[in-house]
Parts: sequence; C-alpha cells; structure tokens
Amino acid sequence: MQVRTKLAVLSLSLALVSGGALSAQQEKKPEAGSGMTKEQMESMMKATAPGEMQKHIGKMAGDWTFTNTMWMAPGEPPMQSSGTMHAESILGGRYVHSVWKGDFMGQPFEGHGTDGYDNISKQYVSSWVDNMGTGILYSTGTCEDGGKKCTVVGESSDPMSGSKVTMKSVMTWIDDNSFKNEMYSKDPGSGQEFKMMEMLIKRK
Repeated sequence: MQVRTKLAVLSLSLALVSGGALSAQQEKKPEAGSGMTKEQMESMMKATAPGEMQKHIGKMAGDWTFTNTMWMAPGEPPMQSSGTMHAESILGGRYVHSVWKGDFMGQPFEGHGTDGYDNISKQYVSSWVDNMGTGILYSTGTCEDGGKKCTVVGESSDPMSGSKVTMKSVMTWIDDNSFKNEMYSKDPGSGQEFKMMEMLIKRK
C-alpha cells in the first residue's frame, strides 16, 4: 500500500513539473504570424505606447497665433512678422502635426511640422518642411523639466552657400496657453552661434 501511495505521489509530481515546463514553452512560443513571443509582444507594445512625454507634447494641439522676430546675421536689424498655427494630435496621441501660416519677406509662408518623443531612444524628434525650400529638416534632442523645455539639433541646406548648416531649436513652455520657440544657427563668417529667430506663440 505504501509503495502504491509513493508511486501515485511521484506520478502526480512528474505531471505537475511536465505541465509547468510545457506552459513555459508555450509562453516562449512565437505568437501566430508575429515571429515574437507573447513576452516580446507585450514588451514592444509597452515601449511604443504614448505616455507622459507624448501627452505633454500633445498640448500643442489647437489653434494659435504667433509673432516672429528674425535676424539674418549677427548685428542685423530684426525683421518681424506674424501668423497662425493649427495643430492636431495624430496616430493615437503619438505625434502632433502642425501647420504654420504667415508671411516671409512679403511672400506667403507655410510650414508643416511633426513633433514627438521616441520612447526607445529617449529623444525628442521633429521634422519640418515649408514652401521656402525643398528639403526636410529632421532634428533630435532632449527634453528637460518633464518636457517643458526641449532642445533639438538638425542639419539644413543653406540656399546661399549650398552647404549644410547646423540648426538648433529650443522650445520652452511658458504656461499651458503659450510657448516660445528659439532658433539658432552659425554665422558663416565667424562660425559663432547666434539667435536667428524667436517665435512667441499664444493659444487663440
């Protein structure tokens, strides 16, 4: 009788161990059609989901007015203009697409920007196109103070020299209804960085 009891306990233990191993193998088995395990799939979904940084950038959504001050070179008198901006949150709150309209040197101006935060690289990402050029400015950088201040750097083609120039943009939130965007470049002559543009944006 004792022998039978021991055999029954041993059989039950083996069944439990085998079941646990089978369950673990199933957990590591790729999901149908994805090539990834359930654990990998969950990790990817978590890493690419919008969070606090995307929510903060999402504050740009809405209708705005702006004033723009631009310097063509250090020491040059500033040129001023104004315009409007409309922005929308897109792709489930992952990015904000903005359309800026105004004037530049007496000509109608329109620019489109896409802003976001890359959870993987931990970087603020931005792209820009406008009707004053044919290139795409792609910039990356970092944010401070929970996203209240973001600094990005990218390269743009200089239409005067035909060479690449480094562009730095600093966006600072003043409050939920106003923010500032400052653009810096390098003087071709001295190589010194100077502020070439400052925009003050206020919600309508």
